[in-house]
Amino acid sequence: MIQYGRQSINQSDINAVVAALQSDYLTTGPLVEQFELALEKVVGAPVIVVSSGTAALHCAYAAIGVEPGDEIITPPITFIATQATAALMGAKIVFVDVQPDTGNIDPKAVEAAITSKTKAIVAVDYAGHPADLDELRAIANKFGIYLIEDAAHSIGSLYREKSVGSIADITTFSFFPTKNMTTAEGGAVASIHPELLGRARRFSRQGLVREREKFVIRDQGAWHQEVHDFGLNYRLPDILCALGISQLGRLVEFKEQRRFVYSMYQEKLADIEWIQLPTEREYVQSNWHLFAIRTRPENRSHIFNMLREADIGVQVNYLPVYRHPVFSRAKIQREEFPNSEDFYAREISLPMHTQLPLSNINFITDTLTRLY
Repeated sequence: MIQYGRQSINQSDINAVVAALQSDYLTTGPLVEQFELALEKVVGAPVIVVSSGTAALHCAYAAIGVEPGDEIITPPITFIATQATAALMGAKIVFVDVQPDTGNIDPKAVEAAITSKTKAIVAVDYAGHPADLDELRAIANKFGIYLIEDAAHSIGSLYREKSVGSIADITTFSFFPTKNMTTAEGGAVASIHPELLGRARRFSRQGLVREREKFVIRDQGAWHQEVHDFGLNYRLPDILCALGISQLGRLVEFKEQRRFVYSMYQEKLADIEWIQLPTEREYVQSNWHLFAIRTRPENRSHIFNMLREADIGVQVNYLPVYRHPVFSRAKIQREEFPNSEDFYAREISLPMHTQLPLSNINFITDTLTRLY
């Protein structure tokens, strides 16, 4: 089967991991800081690395101090980790609709949903296309709330010539194998605010305080460390940081390859009238994670099944999060989110990764052409 997504591992990546295995450190060592500094140069803000994209979101919510009763505004078209990590801290998840062209959160819907309990707006860069960050930044500033960017799909993307990671109060990344670069499992948190990043770091290191000047208990020896607020172990080990450093050195290449796949799909599918192709706003440059076509709702299942039968690994991204049974008590009405419902009903993600040869792209597009 032509894979829907896959990692690209070369000999340099392997050599980096082997060297880490042969070093004195398997878990937290010098490669953690090296990876964080290398990421900072790419995303334009200081960074901490953590064990997954989900962990990164949890750290972000901890950094802004999410408490029971706080409201977090999110789009429905995303993986449920965007909401789950806030809900587990007691937050109320407030869904707002997405834009019909990008699948990203609609700033107009965001502003209408803000209340006195709103703690943060969470923008998800669906498929790698940055959300409307200027508009969202203005709304967050107007109401004195936080802007979090879930950039699990979009490391390396640019918004108005600025790197994703340098605009929101906190930005989170994922390095899962199907993402735009990988550490096998892993993620990162970036912030333009040192105090927020410091809180995220402590939370990801079990809340441990090691700075003597911050101690509450002052009658212990040089071994002393203490916890002021609970945290969790979300450390990313040196071995995976070694892979991350190597992969980051290939990010420009990965982006070029993904944008090539995007352009080939656009060219070869342009004349199929029953397919709506993804769009890219003129002021962004996306590092594409997904190629999300949309078709007629009544035909989506048939097209999906026919492509799978042709050994083409398609996927659907995503079931609107409020539809998951875990949200059944919220009694959310689907008709309140017409764009999200329509997006989901028509979406199919075609294979998109750096290892996708032109012959596979031709086979996929020819198969789609023959379906009707």
